[in-house]
Amino acid sequence: MAKLILTLDGVMLKEYTLTKERTTIGRKAHNDIPIDNLAVSGEHAAIVTILNDSFLEDLGSTNGTLVNGQPIKKHFLQNSDVIEIGKYKLKYVNEAPSTTTAADFEKTMVLRAPPKAPAEPKLGDTQTNLTTTSGVKTALSDTQINPQLGMAAETAAAAAEMRAQQVVAPATITPVAPVAAGGQQGVIQILSGPNAGKELPLTKALTTLGKPGVQVAVIAKRPQGYFITHVEGASFPVVNGKALDPQAHQLNDHDVIELAGVKMEFFFRAA
Repeated sequence: MAKLILTLDGVMLKEYTLTKERTTIGRKAHNDIPIDNLAVSGEHAAIVTILNDSFLEDLGSTNGTLVNGQPIKKHFLQNSDVIEIGKYKLKYVNEAPSTTTAADFEKTMVLRAPPKAPAEPKLGDTQTNLTTTSGVKTALSDTQINPQLGMAAETAAAAAEMRAQQVVAPATITPVAPVAAGGQQGVIQILSGPNAGKELPLTKALTTLGKPGVQVAVIAKRPQGYFITHVEGASFPVVNGKALDPQAHQLNDHDVIELAGVKMEFFFRAA
C-alpha cells in the first residue's frame, strides 16, 4: 500500500498510509495530513488514490507545490517522488505495480467551463435580454473542450446565439441497477451549452473532468465499473441531484453529473 513519509530538514516526522481515496494536505487541522506552517495554505493539495495509483493536485495554494524540484498543478505520482510544500518534504513510497501510466494520465480529458456571462444590462440600456422562444431566460452553462481532443470551442457570438435558442427539458432520472464495465464502454455526453450532444468516450484508466481551481473530479475505469471521485473544490460533484461525499461513487447507466457548471450524462455503450 502506498504511503507518504513527512520530513523536515532531513528529520522524519511522521508516516502516512494512503488508505483513503482522497487525502488532503494543508495547514488547517481538518486535513488528513496537517502541516502547521504559514508557508502552507489552509487546503494546500490533495492526493487521489485509486487501486495502486495516486495522483497529486495542487489546490490553488499560495506558495505552490513541487515534485522532484519542479512546480506542478497536477502530477501522476511514482515511487520515490518527493513532494515539497514549503520547507517540508513528503516522499511517496509505492512498490505495487501501477494500473496506468504517467503518459495515460497526462492524456486524460479535461473539461473547462467558460468565463461567466456578462452581467445583465440595467433598465434603460439599449441592449435587450436574450430569451428563448418560450420567453424564459436561458441559464445554460457553456462547455469548452480541450483543443487536444479536436473539439474547438464555439465563438462567443455563437455561444450567445445558442444560449438564446436552446431549451433543455428537465431530465427525468430513473433509478437503475449498477452495470458492470465488462464488455461495455463508458461514455460521457455533454447536455448543456454549445457543445451539447458531444460525446467523450472514457477509454483511459483515469479521466479528469472539471475546472482547475474551481471543481475537479476523476472518473476511474475499474473491472467492476466506472467510479467518480471528488478531487478539488469546496463543493462536491452532483449526481442525479445529490452531492457526493469524499468517497468514490459508482456510476450507473444514464446518471446525470453536474460538475463545474456543466451538466453531462454517463451511459454505457456496447464495446
